[in-house]
Amino acid sequence: MNQTSTDALARKLAVWSTLACALAVVVIMLGAWTRLVHAGLGCPDWPGCYGFLTVPQSETNIAIANARFPETPVDVAKGWPEMIHRYAAGTLGLVVFGLAIASIRHRRAHLPLRLPLFIAGFIVLQGAFGMWTVTLKLWPQVVALHLLGGFTTLSLLFLLTLRLRNRAGMPHRSAGRVATRLSKLRPWLHGGLFLVVVQIALGAWTAANYAAVACTDLPTCQGQWWPESMDFRHGFDIAQQVGPNYLGGQLTDDGRVAIHVTHRLGAVVVMFYLGLMLLRLWRQRGSSGLDSSILLVACALALQFSLGLANVWFHIPLGIAVAHNAMGAGLLLSMINLIWRHTQLPHSKSATASHTTTITREVTA
Repeated sequence: MNQTSTDALARKLAVWSTLACALAVVVIMLGAWTRLVHAGLGCPDWPGCYGFLTVPQSETNIAIANARFPETPVDVAKGWPEMIHRYAAGTLGLVVFGLAIASIRHRRAHLPLRLPLFIAGFIVLQGAFGMWTVTLKLWPQVVALHLLGGFTTLSLLFLLTLRLRNRAGMPHRSAGRVATRLSKLRPWLHGGLFLVVVQIALGAWTAANYAAVACTDLPTCQGQWWPESMDFRHGFDIAQQVGPNYLGGQLTDDGRVAIHVTHRLGAVVVMFYLGLMLLRLWRQRGSSGLDSSILLVACALALQFSLGLANVWFHIPLGIAVAHNAMGAGLLLSMINLIWRHTQLPHSKSATASHTTTITREVTA
């Protein structure tokens, strides 16, 4: 396969990978919608719904479904959000498997191979977590891991897209002189990504334990800056027993307040850290070409923080709450994009020589 054909193939796969990213965002939003309308157990079995491929709606099918699951009578209004989420997740799985198959078929073209195969394997694990979410009756540990798995899938697909675009001859170019100066900020970028991931994990734990409504005022919580009754040990107990139906949560109010306050503090830490990091990057960016990537993170950060405030002010309205989940994904992707663009900056000859000398000394030693 010649270079032109390889570039065209990489460009085509990049389009499909971009489509998969968009679909992954939709799946995340549908998952949030399902959770917020308390439809996580709208279908008590998996992958069907009461043994049917769709939500039973006729009188005959509803009677059959109720006979199969007498403890959970059919609620059509809650069954459809759950099934729509599953249909979208299944479609995403098919696209991911298609990318994996294409990468195997064209492995001689030197396109990414291990990453799409890993994503395909991970999507199977994510499907298993989706099943356990239902069969274990929304056990918070599984729900939180399932949410994090969705963000992980999206991140991996986005990374695949960036690699395919780079392989297709669309790399980001900038001045080597600037890259040397900016390379010192790479630990800051990795630290920022770590904090964003931790904050997303806190958000997942907040959602899994229905702690979003534990505090309904700002900037205080229940009229106090630091509620005295908070129970962190109970709120972050990851050894909750398997068995009870966790729809609506099983934690006490004190435990939920502890989770909510921790999530708030995490948001403040992320806001200040990323703010300082972006300011420093902006001042030293020069002609690196990172302007749009820096501004993208700044916009995503500001919008996500605003949506978090609006969630509390307006008592978790459905639209804002779903948007908050989607923008969490947006902030994560914008950070990954910034780090990717940063790593693509060419190094100056002096930096390369210094790096080579260091490696030589280490090997010699």
